[in-house]
This record gives sequence, C-alpha cells and structure tokens, in this order.
Amino acid sequence: MTDIPAGYLDLLTEKKAIANIATLQPDGSPQVTPVWFDYTNGVIRVNTAKGRVKARNMSVGSKVALAIMDPDNAYRYIQIRGTVTKESTDGAVAHIDSLAKKYMGKDVYPWHNAKDVRVIYEITPSAAQAMG
Repeated sequence: MTDIPAGYLDLLTEKKAIANIATLQPDGSPQVTPVWFDYTNGVIRVNTAKGRVKARNMSVGSKVALAIMDPDNAYRYIQIRGTVTKESTDGAVAHIDSLAKKYMGKDVYPWHNAKDVRVIYEITPSAAQAMG
C-alpha cells in the first residue's frame, strides 16, 4: 500500500470528484469508465453491477488505475494505480446508496434495478502521482 499525498486527500474524502477507472480487457486493451467512489481505511471502493464491462474486467488481483480530477480545478488531479484486493456483494446496495448521497444528495440510488447484483470492489493503492 502507498500513502496518498496529504495535500490531495480532499479529492478522495471531501469533494464530489469522479474517478476515471482504467481496467484491462481480456485482450489486454484498456477500458476507461467514470465512477463514483469512496475512500476508507486506505482503500478506494467502487461499486457496479455484475455483468458490466468494468465488473467483467475486475477481480481480486486485477491491476487498475484511477485518475481523479479536482472538480474545482481541472489542472489539479491525482492518479492512483492499485490492485483489486476485495470483491463483495455484501453491503453493496447500501454502499451504492451512500454514494448516491455523496454525489447526488439522495438517500437512495435512483437507478436501482431489481435484476442487478451490486458489487463493491476495494482497490489498494500501490502508487500515486499528483499534480496541481
């Protein structure tokens, strides 16, 4: 695990910054998706539904990268590389609801679909670079 530079922790803990997460497809090509996230106990957590491309590309041990721009200054950002260290459906619906609260001010994720199986992926940072 790597330390996140203290001057950029606000992007992970205070601001409504969206992360662009890069995963690797089975053929080795990159795939990038904007995602909501939170940061707790030194790990970044993202949430998606099983079957989506990023979910198909991530499992425990997968390498990913995230670029997180300051919503108030596009020239200030942090790039974090890491490894998926946990994948779980436990608490995933409550987690997406908490992300809806953070990003939208809504108590419940407005696009819940009874057919979706939500998954939380925990990403342990291994490197971080910041600018701005």
